[in-house]
Amino acid sequence: MGRLFLVNLDGKVYSCKHCQTHLALCEEIVSKSFHCRHGKAYLFNKVVNVTMGLKEDRMMMTGMHTVSDIFCVGCGSIVGWKYEAAHEKNQKYKEGKFILERYMVAGPDGSQYLANLDSHVGGSDADDA
Repeated sequence: MGRLFLVNLDGKVYSCKHCQTHLALCEEIVSKSFHCRHGKAYLFNKVVNVTMGLKEDRMMMTGMHTVSDIFCVGCGSIVGWKYEAAHEKNQKYKEGKFILERYMVAGPDGSQYLANLDSHVGGSDADDA
């Protein structure tokens, strides 16, 4: 395997909870009102140090979306997904944006979010949509 080059971010950073690899800056947050299997999730304009899985269609609370899971390049943990396409017109704003699951990342202050065992097990999406 080749040499791993990581992007180190300056400022308030969200990072992988397993290996502390930087993933995103606070100022890239679009919305904090999303939910996933494990509880809260945040929508970001830009993330770094991730690889993308295969595109797949998923039915979410706000309709059908084409998404790719995203994985931390430091340890390979799944940290969220990228919205590749939204099939509903009013969901198009998500295209090209990223979800980081709070359960999988450490906050800028080092805080970690504990999984909400009562969360909706099905799809995942914004609660305000």
